[in-house]
Amino acid sequence: MTIKKIFAIASAKGGVGKSSITAGIAIEAAKKYKVGILDADIYGPNQHLLFEIDNKKPQIIKRNEKKLFKPVEAKGVLLNSMGLILDAEKAALWRGPMLSGAIKQLIHSTDWGDLDILFVDMPPGTGDAYLTIASEIKPDYSILVTTPNKLAIHDLLKSIELFNKLDIEILGYIVNNISNTSFEGNFNLIDKFNLKKIATIDFNNDIYNFNPNKTHNLFIDISSSIESLV
Repeated sequence: MTIKKIFAIASAKGGVGKSSITAGIAIEAAKKYKVGILDADIYGPNQHLLFEIDNKKPQIIKRNEKKLFKPVEAKGVLLNSMGLILDAEKAALWRGPMLSGAIKQLIHSTDWGDLDILFVDMPPGTGDAYLTIASEIKPDYSILVTTPNKLAIHDLLKSIELFNKLDIEILGYIVNNISNTSFEGNFNLIDKFNLKKIATIDFNNDIYNFNPNKTHNLFIDISSSIESLV
C-alpha cells in the first residue's frame, strides 16, 4: 500500500466550504489519478453526504490477520469517514485522546491500496486532530480555504502559523465566496507570508448545493495546478 502524495485541505474557521472544495478537487483529480479522501472531521464528517453515499458502509476485510476498512468508492474516489462508520443519528462525544484514536483508526485501518493522491479533509480548529494528522500521516502539502469575511481571514492566520510550526508546506489558499458578498476582506494581513492565492471561487449554486455529478469548472484548474506535484 503506497500513497504518492498527501494533501491536507484545511481551515481554522468552520463553514468556509472546505469539504465541498475537497470533494470537487478530488472528483476532477480522479479522472487522471487514483484518488482517495480521508474525512478527518470526526465531530462533523460531511464527505459521505456530499458524495451521496450516506446509506453505505465500508466493508471489513482481512489482510495479514489484520481487520481493515475497505473504502467506499464514489465518482472514482475512494472514501473513508467516521460518517460511514457511526450511525447517522449518533454524535461523537469524545475528548482529545479518543478523537486522536478515532483519526488513527481511520488512517491505519483503511486499506487504501496504491493511491496517487490522498486528500485529507481537515476539521476546523488547530487542535489535537492536526497534531495527530501531522505525526501519523505526514501530509506533503496543505491547501488553505477561507471566505472574504474578516473573521475567516484572521483564522486563516492561525492556520498558516500552525502548518509552519508543523513543517508542512502550504501551497496557497483558496478564497471561497460562500456567502455571496462583495466584501473583500483584509487579505493584506497575509501578505507577509508570501502565500499564493490558488483561486477565488465566486458564489455558485452547484458548489453551495454540492452535486457530485456536476462539479464546477474551476475545480479542473485547481486540480491541474497540483498535477506537477504528483
